[in-house]
Amino acid sequence: MLISLSGLTMHISDPNPIVPVSLQALKVDGYFLFENISDFSKDFGNQCNHQPSAVLYPQSVTDISTTVKHIFHMGPASSLTIAARGHGHSLKGQAQAPGGIVIHMESLKGMQLGVHAGELAYVDVSGGELWINVLKETLKHGLAPKSWTDYLYLTVGGTLSNAGVSGQTFRHGPQISNIYELDIITGKGEVVKCSAKDNSDLFFAALGGLGQFGIITRARVALEPAPNMVKWLRVLYSDFATFTEDQEMLISMEKTFDYMEGFEVEELLSRLRWNNKTSVVIPKEEIFYLVAFLSSAPSPTPSLDKNENLQYALNQNKRIIEFCNRRNIGMKQYLPYYFTQEEWRAHFGDKWETFKRMKQDYDPLAILAPGQRIFHKASLPLS
Repeated sequence: MLISLSGLTMHISDPNPIVPVSLQALKVDGYFLFENISDFSKDFGNQCNHQPSAVLYPQSVTDISTTVKHIFHMGPASSLTIAARGHGHSLKGQAQAPGGIVIHMESLKGMQLGVHAGELAYVDVSGGELWINVLKETLKHGLAPKSWTDYLYLTVGGTLSNAGVSGQTFRHGPQISNIYELDIITGKGEVVKCSAKDNSDLFFAALGGLGQFGIITRARVALEPAPNMVKWLRVLYSDFATFTEDQEMLISMEKTFDYMEGFEVEELLSRLRWNNKTSVVIPKEEIFYLVAFLSSAPSPTPSLDKNENLQYALNQNKRIIEFCNRRNIGMKQYLPYYFTQEEWRAHFGDKWETFKRMKQDYDPLAILAPGQRIFHKASLPLS
């Protein structure tokens, strides 16, 4: 079972006053902002507040590469880190860089979408492009991506750094199983083109890699013919066991629906559609469910203030995890978030050593994606 949870914490970080001086000499096509950047210290979850020292609005891939190289050449003595931010839809500060640099990836989304309508149809898109815009452009050619997320106002690079799941996943796999090629800027500032055949180690590591090995600046996304009309069916069940049995029957059929999901909120997934070479970890069962708990803290009352209600939501999430562990339910968190490397090690399981080695190879100073709290810059090199 995959579990998607939300929790609430708050941290406030001060910007680094040296950063503006360090960056002003860099030649970029876009620009840096050093003031009035408080919006980049928060995200959709409104749970963490990490103030950056600067925000880069890139107009080219070179702008990002130049910035990352600059920080890399400052060496381990510098505490500066970099976070790539898409549409700001993360929940727990994953796209924040305390005192560091946030890259506003949507500044790159003006890159022309290149649709190839041949036998192996695909579209080349910027990592900062929204999926809704990808859909609108590909539909002009009678095509659409094979695999989606249930919410389309997310950036391509953001969802590919996690997995990208929807009601199509049972048929085509997650979005990361439907990518032909990537352009990635590593933690050394190198621009690398990679695929399943070329630089495959970085290609598979970056897919579902939580931004740890590089910043995705371009993706070649698999397309299929888009239907002119669809039929939507809603079936109501009063018995949960019958509900799940029917779902599992439907995904095992050769000719079945193209999109399928169930509520409470859950989606039925098949391990066969997930590429085990990527960084994503999933339960070991052949058939498993993505169960999403979409909860919010109760409204403040005379006896409970805002912070106490916040803690109530956190404790509820904690109890869910403890219950799964106590009952030995094969569970992995989707959009995982942990506070210690020991927890991350347990999350990745037998993929941890590879994950750690790839970090050493492609981001040896732990510059990228500090908000994930997997590696800390001062703790590298890794042993």
